[in-house]
Amino acid sequence: MKVLLMHRDRDFDPHESLRDVMYGYRDAHENLELQLSKHDQALIQDLELNVLLRTMAGGDDFLFEVARKAILSGCKNDPETILYRQQTLRDCLKNATVMRQLYEITVEATEETRKRWWSISSYQHPSSILYRAIDMLEVLSQKLRKLRNISEAQAGMFESEAFRTLFAMLQKELSDEYLARVEGHLSDVKFRKGVLLSAELGDRNQGTNYMLRRPSREEPNWFKRMLGKGPQVYTFHIAERDQAGAEIVSDMRHRGISRVAVALAQSAEHVLGFFKMLRIELGFYIGCLNLHDRLVAQGSSFCFPVPFAAGEQKHQFRGLYDVCLALQLNCKIVSNDMEAGGKHLIVITGPNQGGKSTFLRSIGIAQLMMQAGLFVGAEMFEAEVTPALFTHYKREEDASMESGKFDEELARMSNIADSVVPNAIVLFNESFAATNEREGSEIARQIVCALLEMRVKVCYVTHLYTFARTVAETNDGQALFLRAERNPDGTRTFRIIEGEPLETSYGEDLYRQIFEVNEQRGYRPKRAPSVIASELCSER
Repeated sequence: MKVLLMHRDRDFDPHESLRDVMYGYRDAHENLELQLSKHDQALIQDLELNVLLRTMAGGDDFLFEVARKAILSGCKNDPETILYRQQTLRDCLKNATVMRQLYEITVEATEETRKRWWSISSYQHPSSILYRAIDMLEVLSQKLRKLRNISEAQAGMFESEAFRTLFAMLQKELSDEYLARVEGHLSDVKFRKGVLLSAELGDRNQGTNYMLRRPSREEPNWFKRMLGKGPQVYTFHIAERDQAGAEIVSDMRHRGISRVAVALAQSAEHVLGFFKMLRIELGFYIGCLNLHDRLVAQGSSFCFPVPFAAGEQKHQFRGLYDVCLALQLNCKIVSNDMEAGGKHLIVITGPNQGGKSTFLRSIGIAQLMMQAGLFVGAEMFEAEVTPALFTHYKREEDASMESGKFDEELARMSNIADSVVPNAIVLFNESFAATNEREGSEIARQIVCALLEMRVKVCYVTHLYTFARTVAETNDGQALFLRAERNPDGTRTFRIIEGEPLETSYGEDLYRQIFEVNEQRGYRPKRAPSVIASELCSER
C-alpha cells in the first residue's frame, strides 16, 4: 500500500535517520545535521529557515525533521508535483480536524509499536517472531480499521486527487470482510490447540520437508466427545526430565512454523511501514497547518503560488514579505512588489538598514516554500521552478583565524561554482565587500557575468557602487535595478522600489541617529565617531 500524498506516483523519500527520529533515538538529530550539505546548511543559516521549521513543528522534533527534509528537497519537484501538493494542502486547510485525527492514528500506531516491540527481525526463535508479529498485527489492524472508518465517513469532504486515491484504497483494501479474515488467520496461527505438522524421513532418518498443516475446523459437539471414540493416532509422551527430548520436539515445532513466522513478520513490517510513511507524509501537511494557523493569528496574508517550468523566465509577486521575520516579530511586516519577468539579474542597492537583506531573504524563502508545495507569504506570487538555490551571504570574521574573511568568501563561492547548474538561482548579500571597492567590484562583475552565461539567475544586494554602476551602464535589458526607499528626512520605509544605484548608502543617517540619541541620554558613545561611521558606511 502506498500513501501518495506528496507525489502522484511514489512515496516521499525520507532518510533512514528520519525514521530514527520517529523512534526517539538520541543521535538521530545529530546524524541529520551531519548529513546536510554545505549548501543546505548555508540556506538554513542565511534564510533563517529554522524559524519557519520550528513554527511548522510546533515543538515536535519529528515534524521539524519532516519539514526540513521536505523544504530542502523541494528543488527536485516539478510544477506538476507542486500543484499536486497544493491541491492536497487546500483539502487539509478545509478539513483540519480530520487531518489531525488521521495523523493522531498514525502516531498511536508507531508509538505503540515502539514502546512494546523492537524490530521483529532481532528475535532469534521462530516462536518469538511469530507471537510478536501476531501481537503487532492485532494492534495495527485496529488502527487500520480506524483509518477505514474515517475514510468512509469523511471521503466526501475531500476533493484532491491524493486524498481521493488514499480513501478509495483504504475502503477497497480494508473491507469488513477482509479485516475479519485477517483476525481469523491471526487467531489460527496462535495454535491454541497445538501445532499440526507433517514431515518426511530423509538421509539417516533425519526429518525433512516439514510442513505446517491446517487442523480441521469441524469440532465434535460435547455429546460426541463424551461417547465417541477418538481418532486412531500414535502418540508418545516425553518424560518430565527428558530435556534432550523436549529440545528435539521444540526444534521440530520451530521448523514447522518458521515459514509462517517469517511471512507474518514481513506482513507486520509491511503494515508498520505503511503507517510510518503515512505519518511522514501527513506530518508534512500538519506542519503546513501549524504554519497557516500562526500566520492567520497574526494577520499575515498568504497565497498559493503559480509555478512555471524552469527556463520560462517568470518571476513576479505582489505583497511579498519575509515570513521568518514576521514569525519572529509575531506581526505583519512591510511587503514589496516586483515584476522581473525575463530578467536574469536583479541588483538591489540603497541606504543601510533599508530592508534590502530582508527583501532578498523573502525571495529565497518564497522560492523554497513554493517548490515544497506550500503557500507563500504574499498576496500573489509566480515564478519558474529552479533545480537549485544557493546563498552567498557575508560572514563574520573566522574566530579560529584559519582564513581571512575574504578568503572564506572565495572558498564558499568556489563550492557554489562546483555545484551550480543552468536555471539555478544564486542570492548574494553584500558579497566580496571584505576587500577594497575596486577589487571587490571587479570580482563581483566577473562572477556574475560567468553565472549569467550559464543561464543562472542572480539576485545581488550590494554596496559596491562601482560594480552596480558598471552593470547598469552595460545593461542590455536583462537586469532589473531596485533600491531601498529613503524619505527626505532620512527615515527608512523598508520598501524596495525600482531605481538606479546611487553613489551613497546614507550611512551617515544612522550615525547621526545613534549619536544624537546617545547625546540625549547624557553620555557619549564608547567608540570614536569615526569608528562608528566606518562601521555604518559601506561606501568608499
